[in-house]
Amino acid sequence: MSTFVPPLPGLPLSADGPVFREPWEAHAFAMALALHERGLFTWTEWATALAAEISSAQRAGDADRGDTYYHHWLAALERLVAAKGASTPRELERYRRAWDRAAARAPHGQPITLAPHDLEA
Repeated sequence: MSTFVPPLPGLPLSADGPVFREPWEAHAFAMALALHERGLFTWTEWATALAAEISSAQRAGDADRGDTYYHHWLAALERLVAAKGASTPRELERYRRAWDRAAARAPHGQPITLAPHDLEA
């Protein structure tokens, strides 16, 4: 069963649905859908959080060419996850650093694999 995704501010769409420039963008999109389906937030809460992230970025000088859209998407998702108590900002930062370490050692074009030692540093 597919999930209906209401129009969201700034969501890049084609005739077939959302458009992703990189695989991580599709993953961020899917995480937001999954967390919504589990009841972590409403679409109204999501749209408000995403709009706030985009507005904040624009005030900070984001040129708003569309290439940073999913960075704002991910920031909004992290903010909601922390605000709802599903994680903490500290834990999210820990995983962000771990994924950065894993990505740095992964050969170009190969999957990034998170290892236990990535979380220890």
